[in-house]
Amino acid sequence: MSNKRLTIDYEEFTSAEQMLPEDQELVKAAIDAQKGSYSPYSNFQVGAALRLANGLIVKGANQENAAYPSGLCAERTAMFWAGANYPDVPMDALAIAGADHGVLCESPASPCGACRQVMAEYQKKHGKPMIIILVGSKRIRKFHCVDDLLPFIFDSLTV
Repeated sequence: MSNKRLTIDYEEFTSAEQMLPEDQELVKAAIDAQKGSYSPYSNFQVGAALRLANGLIVKGANQENAAYPSGLCAERTAMFWAGANYPDVPMDALAIAGADHGVLCESPASPCGACRQVMAEYQKKHGKPMIIILVGSKRIRKFHCVDDLLPFIFDSLTV
């Protein structure tokens, strides 16, 4: 047996104004995307903004349903729409912002495991890292690839 250590690198900001202009734009778009949230059960509004390699920004918002498994996360609504409409355009960056009862959460909301795996699939499909930005009112975290959010990504059935 041997012990291993896993470390990740990410940047943390106290406000979007400290970020690059293109990241600021994505953060604002993610917060704006919360307006499209349908969340009458949890009252937790999530907005996602996905920047494609062609410069287009696609927004998504969480969609709940009384039959809970029938809903969908904001991240996947954006990625699936982009994947269906622009299948050959790489996804450069994805910003995610969560709000509780309409108030942006202080700490960034992290994507669920299913969304992380979908991010990993698109990152692999396009053969380039996808930046992930998690937005909160007190801090913003920027990861330079999906692997930092999902180590040991499931990417094949072979060992």
